[in-house]
Amino acid sequence: MSPKRRGPGDVFRLICRILGELLITAGIVLLLFVAWELWWTNVEADAKQTEAVQSFAQHFTGPTAPAATGHIDYGTPVVGKAPAHGQTIGIMYIPRFGADYTRPIIEGTSADVLDTLGLGHYGSTSMPGAIGNFAVAGHRQTHGAVLDNIHTLVPGDKIYVQTADGYYTYVFRNNQIVLPNRTDVLMPVPTQAGATAKESILTMTSCNPRFGSQERIIAFSVLESWQPASAGPPSAIAAQVAQARGKG
Repeated sequence: MSPKRRGPGDVFRLICRILGELLITAGIVLLLFVAWELWWTNVEADAKQTEAVQSFAQHFTGPTAPAATGHIDYGTPVVGKAPAHGQTIGIMYIPRFGADYTRPIIEGTSADVLDTLGLGHYGSTSMPGAIGNFAVAGHRQTHGAVLDNIHTLVPGDKIYVQTADGYYTYVFRNNQIVLPNRTDVLMPVPTQAGATAKESILTMTSCNPRFGSQERIIAFSVLESWQPASAGPPSAIAAQVAQARGKG
């Protein structure tokens, strides 16, 4: 008995079935990739960032008790020297982002820093406390999502930067949406070529919109005060500083 020959309809149904299975497979692969991007990269980065924070905190020699209340003038801020690429400058605390927001600041903005270690410092910009522009970059939705909530900042919000020398308190001023080629936001006076810097600025940059990269969102803050490590942390972040040291 000869095998049954397939008609045109049978061949068409077979092709449709194969294409359907291929589309389902492709969909599963795509979902796995999205899960990896939005979940697993955050898990990995969070672990690395926690390790960097704890390593910095363990070598920090200042007290963890809150600084004395009232305004004390500690003079001109001490400005540290930039470390080698991939090394920790300090820790950033942003209460607006949550009571547990504690992220390391790492020298460099290449993928090996931003995709793993958190906030990356643009090496061409100033260090914390210096006159000029201290600029950092970070992801929003992946690799730790260190600046996911950058759009929620409102004028007056405090941003604290801790280094081996002390604590620098910046006050958020405004944000701006620009195209990716707008590197003038990293100038000593952001967007003003040739201008002489008179303030200490903190500039944070990230992708915009939250799930895209067609633009950049830029958040500008200005230095309000500083205090040496020996004075203790600002009261607003004292609990987080103690927790990082394992004393909270």
